[in-house]
Amino acid sequence: MRVEYAIIFSILCIILTVCTITAMQQRRSKAIGGAVAFFVCSLLPPVTGNLIIVCTQNRYVAEVGYYVYFLGMDVMVYSLLRLTFSYCRISWHNKTVKYIVYSLFAIDVLQYALNPYLRQAFDTEPLIVENETYYKLVPFTGQLYHRILDYGVFFFVLGVFFIKMIRSIRINRERYSVIFLSLVVGGVWETFYIFSGTPIDRSMIGFVVIGLLVYYFALFYRPMRLLDSMLANMTSELPEALYFFDNNGLCIWANRPGTELAAISEEDYSKAEVKLTELFGELDLEKNEWTSNKTLKTDEETRYYVIEKHAIPYSDKKDAGSFLSIRDNTEEHLTLQKEMHNATHDSLTDLYTKDYFLKKTEELLKSDNDTHYVAVYANVNNFKLINDIFGTAFGDHCLKVIADKIREIAPEGCVYGRMVGDTFGMCIPADSFDDAEIESALGHFKVSDGKVDHTVLIHIGIYFIPDKTIDVSLMFDRARMAVNTIKNDYQIFLSYYDEAMRNQVLWDQHISSQLSEAIEERQIVPYLQPIVNTDGKPVGAEALVRWIHPQLGFLSPAKFVPVFEKNGMIAEVDRYMWRSACEILAKWKEEGKDLFISINISPKDFYFMDVVSVIKNYTDKYGVDHSRLRIEITESVMIDDNRYRMKILNEFRESGFIVEIDDFGSGYSSLNMLKDMPVDIIKIDMGFLNQSQENDRAAKILHNIINMNSDLGIISLTEGVETVEQYRMLSDMGCRLFQGYHFAKPMPVEEFEGWVANSN
Repeated sequence: MRVEYAIIFSILCIILTVCTITAMQQRRSKAIGGAVAFFVCSLLPPVTGNLIIVCTQNRYVAEVGYYVYFLGMDVMVYSLLRLTFSYCRISWHNKTVKYIVYSLFAIDVLQYALNPYLRQAFDTEPLIVENETYYKLVPFTGQLYHRILDYGVFFFVLGVFFIKMIRSIRINRERYSVIFLSLVVGGVWETFYIFSGTPIDRSMIGFVVIGLLVYYFALFYRPMRLLDSMLANMTSELPEALYFFDNNGLCIWANRPGTELAAISEEDYSKAEVKLTELFGELDLEKNEWTSNKTLKTDEETRYYVIEKHAIPYSDKKDAGSFLSIRDNTEEHLTLQKEMHNATHDSLTDLYTKDYFLKKTEELLKSDNDTHYVAVYANVNNFKLINDIFGTAFGDHCLKVIADKIREIAPEGCVYGRMVGDTFGMCIPADSFDDAEIESALGHFKVSDGKVDHTVLIHIGIYFIPDKTIDVSLMFDRARMAVNTIKNDYQIFLSYYDEAMRNQVLWDQHISSQLSEAIEERQIVPYLQPIVNTDGKPVGAEALVRWIHPQLGFLSPAKFVPVFEKNGMIAEVDRYMWRSACEILAKWKEEGKDLFISINISPKDFYFMDVVSVIKNYTDKYGVDHSRLRIEITESVMIDDNRYRMKILNEFRESGFIVEIDDFGSGYSSLNMLKDMPVDIIKIDMGFLNQSQENDRAAKILHNIINMNSDLGIISLTEGVETVEQYRMLSDMGCRLFQGYHFAKPMPVEEFEGWVANSN
């Protein structure tokens, strides 16, 4: 709309300019040429002002346009008054009245000059039309004065032309009647603009038409009846369907879009009301001022219309009639619907977005006090791995398939949406909730895109909502907590939230908030568990983390290590332990102690830092021989991103570190990985050792593993040795290093140093 009217107003300005120049040229031959030129030229400022208003989205520029528009209207009305006297051959009889009129216009100009400071005339406010910003007028007292002045002069001009029209002989009546009627239409159109509150004064088109009529009739007039055809053609080209009614409510004329919409001909204007009622239902055509939105449905499509009815004022007590405009705003409506849908639905899955899902869930819970509901949280297990292996396109396909499955199983009265990334939420009436069905549908199913088939594992958390006043996001947080308890379990798909989980979360938050202070105050301390050789002589130790809490006392690692493993803060703990081990080794070096320390590397460490660089920086800082700081990783570390981890182990070995694999025998691919792993020492899992005492086959397997390690040049270290019998059996099998309570439990550094001294 902005472009169309900008083009229209620009064209009108060009036409007015041409007519002004032509009228000026007619001054020599026709006395009225100057007045006509002045009037036609005076139309340029209001049209230009509206052009500025249409084209800009800047409020201050729009206000400049309104000033140009209103002051231009003053000039136009004054020039119209001057033209009327010239055209109708009337002279001012009373100069006092003339100066009063001049003074009134001067006052109007002055009050507009003060408006930027006093804001007594008008202001502007934004209006969104077809997704574009316009600034419509907000009138105040000064604007009322302006309108009274201009309308007063305008009505005086109408009165003059009306009298001339009545009193003129028939051959000259058309020249007055055409201008009179065009002024009426322009005035009605301007009145419609004032009451419509729209930012575009379409009546400027009518006033330009008036200017052209004056230009023509004053300078090139040939008696003919032009008004009906000109106004009809002009309104017929407007996109709105227009219907004009007399003051008895009878349709007397319709433009081309109006006849096409109502399926009537020019001879059937009186049938317009019946036809429109058949299309849109009952329309209150007796009431002159109203706006309504209507929907028209057919077998092929649905269209949307804005219907407005406006009165055509005639006097303070009576209207000349009214007109009905029907505008097809289907495209605007559909665009708005699409924007609203896009704002509330996920672009990939077309499920509700997280925010809108939580909002709809809250509305659902508030709308039904008698029904109990269940919050369901679904998380795709190892979704990052799916993206890494199969690509993001397949990952997106997986999410779409899961969304379709959720739609399929969602019972009536259920709300569902995509939370974040690879997580989904559902709020289901408890009566319709079937955990077996949900587990069967979502827990474990195959996704195929025609090229790749992959089994997707989804973990599901369930929270029965006991109190609907709880914050909705908290409900799904609790369902998510239930998921976290089974996140690494490939056999269990569904878990229920309980208070134990809540207490665990509170504990996790409590203990995590104290970690930085604990490290700074050295509440976190390394305990050393001796490692001995076949002679029972201590050769080193494994550094194990312990927490001496100022309020809670000695904290078992089981109380805090799993928490930090889950939230990633284990990386801070490990860095501290590595640094502490280097400090201890530096001290032992000065004291001449020939011992090593094994440090543990968590799987999470690889995600948060360059492990090799960090450890080498510590050894360089404290001057520690790399062979004295042994690197111990669990077998499970090698399962994810195996190639990258192998590269890191090679970097350690090339730098002179000794690499140990812990918990050997507890994983699923120990022997398969052993041929490729760059390791120096294998720690055999204590659980395997316990089995070997009760099972001859297990003992033989253990024996063969130790022999195989020896053949591969790998040293065997058995942990969990608790009895002298176990020690002797392992020694006989060829195991060279031992660790366990039979020798000593983990102990503080000073106690360990004393234990080593006594052992020697």
